[in-house]
Amino acid sequence: MGNFEPIIVAFCCHYCAYTAADMAGSMRLSYPANVKIVRVPCTGKVDVQHILQAFQNGADGVYVAGCLEGDCHFKNGNTKAARRVIYAKKLLNEIGLEEERVEMLLMSAGMGERFAQTAFEITEKIRKLGPNPIKKAKKS
Repeated sequence: MGNFEPIIVAFCCHYCAYTAADMAGSMRLSYPANVKIVRVPCTGKVDVQHILQAFQNGADGVYVAGCLEGDCHFKNGNTKAARRVIYAKKLLNEIGLEEERVEMLLMSAGMGERFAQTAFEITEKIRKLGPNPIKKAKKS
């Protein structure tokens, strides 16, 4: 596990988190290449099934990154997503995965530095948790 490089899926809202990732790139800030960004129109479109499917397909960690509270372009998509992330955490616990493998983040389009820093922090946290055990079982 010394050279374990986790696969992280980041569901990013088009208006804020995805733009923050783009800004990080424009600022020439690096973040781990293992973070795979999935742009969504709004985090409110991210269902628990999408989160669980990411794990089933081999992700070691998932985060949902949306607009700051009160700034959602679709009124309350980010609060819906936050409730779904909480539910996904409960389901992960029930199947024996650490709930820390999934997170909800809020950021504005101008937070490129925060996006990059968060990507590093989540990658390090998942690296400490180790590989997704579902991925191992699926290979067998």
